Amino acid sequence: MKKIKKRGAVYGVIALLLCAAVYLNWSYVDAPDELLVAGQTDADTTGSDTGETAGTEGEDYFATSRLTREQARDEAVSTLRELSESEDADQAAKDEAAAQISALADDSVAEANIESLIRAKGYADAVVMIGDSSVNVVVAPPDGGLQATDVTVIKDIVVSETGMTAGQVKIVEAE
Repeated sequence: MKKIKKRGAVYGVIALLLCAAVYLNWSYVDAPDELLVAGQTDADTTGSDTGETAGTEGEDYFATSRLTREQARDEAVSTLRELSESEDADQAAKDEAAAQISALADDSVAEANIESLIRAKGYADAVVMIGDSSVNVVVAPPDGGLQATDVTVIKDIVVSETGMTAGQVKIVEAE
């Protein structure tokens, strides 16, 4: 009976840590004031009187988003690694932690691949966040904003790389 309670507690800790990591990932990256759904951006792309363009500001957004995504993921992997190396955890909990570390690594590789493929299609930049049942893509829009054909191209890339359905993919353009 003690083993069952202990195993349940370990699984509860794993679930709690994973939820915390996912929350941190989304809270670092989620910036609704900076994002607009396709077709809702202003035509004005100048950033300031100094001639700075929105592209420079957008690059900072993408770099910051990637950095915070990786920091949250590194924290989650560190916590899972501690659990997998813990002497108090049973083998099933260690195996689950190792599987979650592997899944996070796979997601990281897929995000980088998708971002590269989007840039290869001619878009200035993109940041991708893969969740359990969805993928969010923030893309630097081309001149004139994202069009239906742009959304189709990006969704095709995401679907082919992740195996998710088009309905699980959300694409927004950076302001």
